[in-house]
Amino acid sequence: MRYDPPNDAQVMALNALAASLADQRLAERFLSLSGLTPPDLKQRAADPRFLAEFLQFLEAHEPDLVEIANRISVKPADLVMARHLLES
Repeated sequence: MRYDPPNDAQVMALNALAASLADQRLAERFLSLSGLTPPDLKQRAADPRFLAEFLQFLEAHEPDLVEIANRISVKPADLVMARHLLES
């Protein structure tokens, strides 16, 4: 199997986004702070810059970062690394 860090980072970020949106409290907070609507999310979900911004949102509140990392079975540091890869 070929390892593709940018693609893997994008898949991880999408999984984190989906897990976050499944949590009503976190979804409402993200939408409120970002000013985005559900249609905006659909339109921007494939954009690596948007995904990096979303991961940065999780990093800003460590309990959310840890909770989402646990839900998608990765380490919080993996989500941080994914953000770095998506920003580059």
